[in-house]
Amino acid sequence: MKFTIIPVTPFQQNCSLIWCEASGRAALIDPGGDIDRLLAAVERHGVGLEKILLTHGHLDHVGGAGILAERLGLPIEGPHRDDAFLFDSLPQQSAMFGFPHTEAFHPGRWLQDGDSVSVGNEELEVIHCPGHTPGHVVFFHRGERLAFVGDVLFKGSIGRTDFPRGDYATLIASIRGKLWPLGDDVEFVPGHGMMSSFGAERRDNPFVADTT
Repeated sequence: MKFTIIPVTPFQQNCSLIWCEASGRAALIDPGGDIDRLLAAVERHGVGLEKILLTHGHLDHVGGAGILAERLGLPIEGPHRDDAFLFDSLPQQSAMFGFPHTEAFHPGRWLQDGDSVSVGNEELEVIHCPGHTPGHVVFFHRGERLAFVGDVLFKGSIGRTDFPRGDYATLIASIRGKLWPLGDDVEFVPGHGMMSSFGAERRDNPFVADTT
């Protein structure tokens, strides 16, 4: 599996274009906006989009998903159903943060812990990691030792928990109980900022290091 990161929106949210080398089939993870930039990346890499994957329902991660899905006839998979209230509030979110008006929508497939999603011949495991939002999921490619963690974990930090239905203790439990067991060697793409590894964050992250 190959991937490239495309920062979008004024929040510099890391949308990931992932694709199966064997089939040339691709998916966008968290297309929050800047649709023309995303489609240019798809064309540049010569791949064919087959679906959209969403980690959670915040506007900067899903703002372009509904338009892309409608324009290209793409299915949307994820996150967990507990984020439905965030999708229902997308018009209010867009007004609050000064984004273009975003219509409410629901994905065609809600995901649960233990599900899997396919992109071409590649498979990613779905891990429900609530805390930043109640329905947040992480996509994990076991063979590549790579996780797309949305706003659960960052290099040197963790996701905010002061948004509606966020919970600090739940987030810490998700990181330590769901992500750390995957292995210190796992690298991750966060929703914002630079990539890191679970091992580096267990060692140095002031919020979730083993010594914290």
